[in-house]
Formats: sequence, structure tokens, C-alpha cells
Amino acid sequence: MQPLTFQPLYMTRVWGGRSLASIYNRTLPDDQPYGESWELTDRPDEQSVVNSGPFAGQTLHELWTNHREELFGADLEGERFPLLIKILDARDDLSIQVHPPVAVAPQLGGEPKTEMWFIADATPGSQLYIGLKNGTTRDQFEASIADGSVANHVHAVTPNNGDSIFIPSGRLHAIGAGLLIYEIQQNSDTTYRVFDWNRLGLDGEPRQLHVSESLQCIDFDDQEPSMDEPDGNTLATCPLFQVDRHPLEPGDTITNPNPERFSILSVVSGELQSLDGETYRPGDFLLLPRGTFPLTATANSVILQTTIPV
Repeated sequence: MQPLTFQPLYMTRVWGGRSLASIYNRTLPDDQPYGESWELTDRPDEQSVVNSGPFAGQTLHELWTNHREELFGADLEGERFPLLIKILDARDDLSIQVHPPVAVAPQLGGEPKTEMWFIADATPGSQLYIGLKNGTTRDQFEASIADGSVANHVHAVTPNNGDSIFIPSGRLHAIGAGLLIYEIQQNSDTTYRVFDWNRLGLDGEPRQLHVSESLQCIDFDDQEPSMDEPDGNTLATCPLFQVDRHPLEPGDTITNPNPERFSILSVVSGELQSLDGETYRPGDFLLLPRGTFPLTATANSVILQTTIPV
């Protein structure tokens, strides 16, 4: 088996930019602000398609449905591939938002969404908005929605390149301007916006808010969290996914930690080469099917590896 790569799906966003072109030399479809590149997705309306090789032209959903044990491993359940992986290019602040917890999502007609962020590039002074400021009550927060002062109650942190943070469902959050982020999340696309900085969307109209839904989802006890400290190589782990950061020197190799399961590699820096001579550079995302031969670092490299915990 050789690594599988997929055609990115580019999403315009009012807060997006052009960093995918300037940093990763990608050819974007037009001159619009692109805020998201969906690298691996198996959503009903958004499908990753294999670039090349014997599975070229097949969607991720087709691989998951028809070649699950062969490519991904045994004892993996679910109608769809369980992860969604993106690059986020925030040139302006994202809306302050929340994803519904498992216990609440069905009542609201949504899906729970737990994710983690890895800071691939940070403009000095860029901020993440995570959780609430100490002492903020639900009543105070509700009043701030009415008078447009929500930002006064949201906790802000200043991340550095290489930092990461776990975002469980129910955590109030927003990505600030000037950040390029790798996002690893469960396969969901439910987001409730509680505040959008009093701005207009690309169509010149205010973007939809979901105040009632947000208030049912926000964990008001989640106050002033900090960026995560790695546990060895592990940046984040939960029942849905595990993300490990691997620094590699030239000649080092990397492959699936469990040879009977797939993994996903995200190249942060450096360069990897497969057995057939294919080269992978920063911003590349590779799905390693079970049984994939090891890849070799040809330069000092940093690689994120995402797995499904057994």
C-alpha cells in the first residue's frame, strides 16, 4: 500500500484570506477569501476524492463503504468516515461559537462536534478566544448578547506556532485574525454562532446567529482555560481521535503505529518521501492505509499523526 492523497475542497468565508496560496503554493479557484480547506471529508454534500493511484476518482465515502477492512482496518463502525480534517486560514476573527454536546445535540437537530487545533502559523499578537472570563455568569453573558458586548466576557489567549488546544463540545470559542490552523475533528458540521462582532457577511447581510441553541450548549463552568501541554508526543486524545506530534530527522521513518489500522499524516514542516519516490511537503495530508510502507524524512520535519484509539 502507498499513501492516499485527496483533492482539497476550498470554502469561501468572510473571515478567510489567501494564505493557502502564499504559504503552501496552492492554486485557489478565484480571488475570493478562502477560510477553509477541507482535506479529508465524508459529508453527504462534501466528499474528498482520491488524487491518483488505483483508487483515483473514488470518494472517501466509497473507500469507507467498499474497502473498509482492506484500507482502514477491522472493527471500525459507522456509516461514514469518522473524522473531518481541515486547514483554517483566519485573516479576520471567526464568530464566537459553540458546538453541541452529545446530550444536547439530538434535541437541537444537530451533531456533537469535538475537535483540536494545531497552530501552524501565528501572526505575532494573534489571539484565540476560549471559554469565559473568570466569574462570568450565564445572566451576565445573556445580557452581553443583547447589548453587543459578548467579547468582554470571552477569555483570550495568545498562542505560538506549534501550540495546540483541545476543544470539547460545549466550549465557547473563536479563532482570531492572523492564525493558520490544522483542525482535526469528529465528522460533524454543526456550529451555533452566538456573536459575530456586529459585522456583515460576504453578501452584505448580517450572518445568522443561533442564540437560543448556543445558550443550551455553552459550558458556563469552562472559565479561562489555557493552551494544552503535550503529554510526550501526544497533543490530544479522546475516544474519537488521538493526535501525536513527531519531530523527525533526515533518515527517520514513520508509518502506522498499529500496522492493522490506518492513520493520517499532516506535514507541518520538512519533507517526507514514500517508497515509490513521491514527495510530501508542508500542508500535505496523507491517509496511510493499513499495511502502508514507512515514509522517510528527507529533511528535519514535524509531522502530526492522527489515529482512532483502539
